[in-house]
Amino acid sequence: MRADPAARRPLTRLAAAGLAAHVFFELGAGVGMPAASVLGPVPAAGLWAVGAGTLWRTAATRPASSDAVFALCNGAGLAAVLAHLRGWPRRRTRLGLPWLRECEGLGPDLMPFYNPILYVSGVAALAGSLLENRSAPRYLPLLTLGLVPLFIVTQHSEHWRLRDIARRRPGWWNRRLQQPE
Repeated sequence: MRADPAARRPLTRLAAAGLAAHVFFELGAGVGMPAASVLGPVPAAGLWAVGAGTLWRTAATRPASSDAVFALCNGAGLAAVLAHLRGWPRRRTRLGLPWLRECEGLGPDLMPFYNPILYVSGVAALAGSLLENRSAPRYLPLLTLGLVPLFIVTQHSEHWRLRDIARRRPGWWNRRLQQPE
């Protein structure tokens, strides 16, 4: 069953792709990914792939009655990006935007690639919140912004656990964290 053309949600799909790019960039760079410290790298990658793929597919096929779910997903995606931009060392660009100098063990050498991934994902989630999912209550994405402080704490906790795992059990997926920071 295909959704009506107005409900294809291209911005929500772009936000989902950006989220997947973000977490798989972290894994490929050797700092792990969210939930890898708890589940292990393969199950965490599977969970993220299934989650992002499901969001990608359903955003294009579900009817407008599902807008609330996608509004929450966009809001949570934006909150995750804001948590990165607020919770890690940063500087300001000439335009005044925050630009990460380091994040979760990714050094300055990877920031020219990582920052654009975050920005594309965050802008798509914000635009999706504003322009798509119109049958959802407008306050839903705003509620998820309350997750920013929790996401900051969670990101740092995950990073500390991943560093400990890298020290105890080095592997390809945590190679960047094996060096002292």
